[in-house]
Amino acid sequence: MTHFIPVIWAAWGALVLAVLVLKLYSARLARDEDNQIILQESYDRLKVEQAAISARVGKVEPVVRASIWLALTATVFVIGFYAFDIANQFK
Repeated sequence: MTHFIPVIWAAWGALVLAVLVLKLYSARLARDEDNQIILQESYDRLKVEQAAISARVGKVEPVVRASIWLALTATVFVIGFYAFDIANQFK
């Protein structure tokens, strides 16, 4: 049982690190994204650039969400493992 604990913590740490890296990458991609709509035709180049940024962020976002859910699941598993261990100690 004690050999299983470092594996749990290593997996949890790797998942949390992956979430942090993906969130930083996503924030770096979205850094140049504007929060305004470009209506004039003279700014077509900006429209294309913003569409490309939006597309890249859109591709990364599902991966970020999935990694967050995996990290949350791992966190619940770690908490459940320790709760189960504490409950077994009081039997």
